[in-house]
Amino acid sequence: MLPVAKINKLQKEYDLIKTDIYDPAKMSDRKYYSKISRRFKELEEILNCWQEIQDLGKMISENSEMIENETEAELREMAREENEEAELARSEKVEVLKQLLAPKDPNDDKNAIVEIRAGTGGDEAALFVADLYRMYSYLAERKGWKKTYISANETGVGGFKEIIFSLSGENVFGAMRYESGVHRVQRVPVTESQGRIHTSAISVAVLPEADEVEIDIDSNDLKIDVYRSSGHGGQSVNTTDSAVRITHIPTGLVVTCQDEKSQLKNKSKAMKVLRSRLLDLEISKQEAEISASRKSQVGTGDRSAKIRTYNFPQSRVTDHRINLTSFKLNNILLGELDEFIDALGVAYKNEMMNG
Repeated sequence: MLPVAKINKLQKEYDLIKTDIYDPAKMSDRKYYSKISRRFKELEEILNCWQEIQDLGKMISENSEMIENETEAELREMAREENEEAELARSEKVEVLKQLLAPKDPNDDKNAIVEIRAGTGGDEAALFVADLYRMYSYLAERKGWKKTYISANETGVGGFKEIIFSLSGENVFGAMRYESGVHRVQRVPVTESQGRIHTSAISVAVLPEADEVEIDIDSNDLKIDVYRSSGHGGQSVNTTDSAVRITHIPTGLVVTCQDEKSQLKNKSKAMKVLRSRLLDLEISKQEAEISASRKSQVGTGDRSAKIRTYNFPQSRVTDHRINLTSFKLNNILLGELDEFIDALGVAYKNEMMNG
């Protein structure tokens, strides 16, 4: 059954917002204008999809009338063929509409902080951290997102023990949220002379970037230490105390940043990460309450869970949450993740709708 009453309600909301969109006085409030612009775009997509469903329905009705009344057999057959195509297109559009009308997480529109850390596997895990960092960099480039490097702990083999960066743009967290979890890699390491396949693991955490208004941090809850930045091997690379370590006393969260020469810039970056981690803690608490009544499969969920395996000998990537396998490993490592992002998004929305 089509949600006519809901669509009518959304049409009224669209008409109201439309007056604000073209009101010069409203444009001066950038935060409000950005918010209504996003909502206007969402409503426009829903209403356009609804209109296409209506147009296809009208075509099916007219063709059905022709099939019933037309005396010429060739015209009746053409109408039948048109109807088969139109009915298929209409059912596909109805599914799209269901997805568009599904409850949306308000965090989806946020920018994201991405943290990638090496787990089991030593140097091989550190190299895979670098591989995924490049993969997400390519994805950001394809999506038109801005990537900002925050901090990293490099190894001597061209890998990273840890790397943290932010992504900003349209629907960043909505697309990246499903990357949180343990990623496994199965391949023959460059350093392995026997040619044996090793399995290594790394963890990815994707946090919605928090606004200062959302997360109010009491300065009395912070312990801030400054020290001299150190490079690979521990040698000092700066003559001033520009590196910053911030400890949030109530939670015990510790954030460090030493990549900028300015102490102020390092502190600003560290505070951005701290706010996002505190927001993530709040979201995790909410999800824990939800999962008490419903087991989430594809949300941010348990970050210790193995979510995806990258098998190099078979050029295979498998997402274990939705049992989706692709044999385009090289393309995926070049940031072509849409197949996974879209499928996970559909699974997540279906899960939300089905409770």
